[in-house]
Parts: sequence; C-alpha cells; structure tokens
Amino acid sequence: MANDGMIFQFPLSGFWMDIGQPKDYLHGQALYIKRQKELGNELENNSIVHESATIEEGSEIGPNVVIGANCVIESCVKLVDVTILPGTTIRKGSYITKSIIGWKNEVGKWCRIEESFTGEDVKIKDKSMLREVKILPHKAVEGKLKKEIIM
Repeated sequence: MANDGMIFQFPLSGFWMDIGQPKDYLHGQALYIKRQKELGNELENNSIVHESATIEEGSEIGPNVVIGANCVIESCVKLVDVTILPGTTIRKGSYITKSIIGWKNEVGKWCRIEESFTGEDVKIKDKSMLREVKILPHKAVEGKLKKEIIM
C-alpha cells in the first residue's frame, strides 16, 4: 500500500480508541459520557436514555448507562456500566452491571447479570444469574451460568 501511495493520515479532534471488545466498548462509553458532561451536556445519573425508552418508577439507572430506542425498564431494576440496545425489555427487580444487552432481548424478573454480553433476540428467564457469559443470537437461557459461551 505504501508503494502505491495508498496510506493516508489526518488529524483527529477528540480521542480515538479501539472498542472492538465488549469491555473496551463499555470503557469507551464511560469516557464518552464523561466528555459529554465536560462539554456541558446535562445527563441524568451520567446516563444517556433514548427519548422513546420507558423507565418505570423505582429503578436506578447509572452511572455510565446507555439505553436505546423502544426499551422498557420495569420497576426496581438497577443498571450500572451497561448498554441496553434497542427493543429490549428488562423485567422487574433485575440487576445488570458491566454488560451489553443486545437488540430485542428479554431479561426476566429478578435476574442478576454481571460482565456478560448478549446477541440479538435473547431470552433470559426469571431468576437467572449470569457472570462472564456470552450469548449468541436467538437463544434462551435460565439458571446459574458462569464463564460460558452459549452458541
């Protein structure tokens, strides 16, 4: 490419980081939210919530949470350091931290999810506990899962 003159550079204002891994994505998200606050943007609980999302009373959102379009967060849910992608429902009483919950997921009641990542259309049944779990699209899981990849 160098011999063909196909390598270029350009100045970048702001910052850049590789967010190809889920943990790096969440770190980048936290930096982005921090930067938005520094620029004077008001963010309730250091979080970004799409205007079409519904959050029921009694839930705690933040810090460092992004909730996408058409999401439903039921009552008594706690989210910390999380991305919830569009079309997802988080049922009553669930706790999610350091995770990315994919598009059109359904997280059941009273679930605990830590350091886990889901693809599209995943169903997590009531009272499930996930720690360091990766779930590929179109799967349903239940129970206690730790350090697994569900294919």
